[in-house]
Amino acid sequence: MRAFIFCLGCLSLGLSTACGRAGEGEARLPTPAVPGRSMVGEPRTELIVVPPESPQFKQLRIEPVRTQNFATDEVVAPGRVTINPNRLSRVLPPVQGRVLDVTARLGDVVERGQPLVTLDSPDADAAISAYLQAEATGRQALVTLAKADADLKRTTDLFARRAVAEKDVLAARNDLAQAQAASENAGATRQQTKRKLDLLGLEPNDVRQPVVVRAPISGTVTEINVSPGEYRAAVSFSTDTTTPLMSIADLSTVWMSSDVAEPFIRFVRIGDRVDITFVAYPGEVFTGRVARVASTLDPQTRTLRVHVDLPNPAGRFVPEMFGTIRHTGATRPLPVVPSTAVIQEYGHSVVFVERAPGQFERRRVVTGARSGALTSVLSGLDPDTRVVVDGAILLKGQ
Repeated sequence: MRAFIFCLGCLSLGLSTACGRAGEGEARLPTPAVPGRSMVGEPRTELIVVPPESPQFKQLRIEPVRTQNFATDEVVAPGRVTINPNRLSRVLPPVQGRVLDVTARLGDVVERGQPLVTLDSPDADAAISAYLQAEATGRQALVTLAKADADLKRTTDLFARRAVAEKDVLAARNDLAQAQAASENAGATRQQTKRKLDLLGLEPNDVRQPVVVRAPISGTVTEINVSPGEYRAAVSFSTDTTTPLMSIADLSTVWMSSDVAEPFIRFVRIGDRVDITFVAYPGEVFTGRVARVASTLDPQTRTLRVHVDLPNPAGRFVPEMFGTIRHTGATRPLPVVPSTAVIQEYGHSVVFVERAPGQFERRRVVTGARSGALTSVLSGLDPDTRVVVDGAILLKGQ
C-alpha cells in the first residue's frame, strides 16, 4: 500500500515538472509572421503574388520604364491677365469747359486721332485771341525793324558827309538792335500761341470753336467717367487730381501677372520663355516672355510679382482672366512613368515593380516634375524596369 502511494506521488511530481517546463518553452517560441504586415509608416517589401490566370491579373497593365528629358528646375504659379501699363492711356481734358458730346462708348475700339469728347471752353477763345495778338505784334515789330534799318542807313550816309554827329549813328544802331530783338520776341510768341492752337486742334479764324478731345492711341475704351453737360477742369501739373475722361488700352499685347514664391525667384529672368495655360482654354498652351520682375518682395506672402508679355492679336485674353504660368529650366534625361503608376502609401510615393510573371514588389520612389500624363522619377527606378502602370490601386491593399 505504501509502495502504491509512493508511486502516485512520483507520478504527480513528474507531471507538474513537465507542465512547468512546457510553459517555459511556450514563452520562448517566436511569434509567427503574418503576411503583409509591416510597421506603420514603413513600406512593405514582400512580394505580392497575383496568378497570371486570375481575373485580377488581367486588369493590370505592365510597361517598362522609359527615359525622357525633364526640366530639373521648374516654376509653376497661378496668374491673371492684366493690362500692360505701357499700353494704357488716360484721356484728360486739355482745357476747362462744359462737355457738349461724348462720341465713344465703353468697350468701343477706337483709332488714334478719333474724336472722343467735345468741349465748349473759354480757354479756346483765349488761345485764339492770344495768337491773333501775337500775329499783330509780330507785324508791328517787322514795321519797326524796317524803319530802324532805314534810319541807320540814312544816318550812316549823313555821317559820311559830316552832316550828323557820331552819336546819332550809335543811337540809330541801338534802335535797330532793339527792333530786331522785339521782332524775334514777337516771332517766338507767335510760334508758341500757334503751337497751342495746334495742340487744341483749333483754327485761328473762328473764335467760337469747340475743343475736340481725340484718342491718343489706338485701342479699346476700358473706362468712361464723363457725360454730356458736365463741367470739367483743366489738367493741373502741380496736383494731378483730375479724373480722366476715359481710359484706352491697347490689348493687342497683355500682361500675365503672377506671384512667384521666394524659393523659385532665382529661376526667372527677364526675357525667359514661359508657357501659359488658361482655365477658359483647357488643353491649349500659349507662350510669352518675361517682361518685368518686381524689385521688391511682398513681405506678407513672400512672393515676387512677375509680368509676362503675352501677344493677344485675336483678343482672346481679357483682363482678370485666370491661368497658370510654367517656367522650365535646364533639362536632363530622367526615368518617367505614367502618373497612374504612382500611388501614395503612408505619405510616400510607391510603384509596383514586376519581379516575375504574377509577382510584384512594392518600391518607394522619389518623384519629380510632371508633364501631361507622365511623372519623372528622381530615384528608385531604373530604365527598362517593368512596373504596373494601370491597376496599381488593386495591389495597394495586398
